Amino acid sequence: MKGRCALYVRVSTMEQNTDNQLEQLKRFAGLHGLKVVEVYRDVMSGGASNRPEFQRMLRDAHARRFDTILVWSLDRFSREGISNTLSYLERLRRYGVSLRSLQESWLDTGDDGVGSLLIAVLSWVAEQERRRISERTKAGLRRAKSSGKRVGRPRGRKDSKPRSKAGYYRRWAK
Repeated sequence: MKGRCALYVRVSTMEQNTDNQLEQLKRFAGLHGLKVVEVYRDVMSGGASNRPEFQRMLRDAHARRFDTILVWSLDRFSREGISNTLSYLERLRRYGVSLRSLQESWLDTGDDGVGSLLIAVLSWVAEQERRRISERTKAGLRRAKSSGKRVGRPRGRKDSKPRSKAGYYRRWAK
C-alpha cells in the first residue's frame, strides 16, 4: 500500500454516527504506515450517487490527493449495484487510487493481481446482471404481446418525434 490515504465513512441516518468506523480505520491506517490526509463523511443512503462527500472524494482522487481509500466495508462505499460500484472501482484504478476494505480483507484493488482479478470478476457479474435484466424485459414484452397488449409507442402520433436507434433500443432490437 502507498503512503497517503483517505477515509470514507458513511451512515444512513442521523441517528447513527461514524465514530466506530473512523476509530478502526485510523488504527488500521496507522498499523500499515498510511498517513490519513482526508476524511469524507456522508449521512445518507449508499444507494444514492449524489452523496456530496463521496463526489468530493472522487474529485480529490482524480486530483491524486491520496493513493488509497480505506472503507469500513464495500457497502459503506456504495450500494448502487454492481455496475455502478464497478464503474467507481475502474475510475479509481484509472486515477491510480486503490480501494481497501477493513471488513473484506480480499478487497484490495492496490494489489495489481487481486485488483485486476476483482475488477474482471465484478465485470463478468455486471454483464450477467445486464443479460438477466434484458432477458426478463424481453420475456415480459413477449408475454404482454401474446396476451394482446400493445407494446411500444403508439403509431401515427403527430406530436412525437421518431425514436432514435441508439443505446438500449438498438441492443434490444438485435
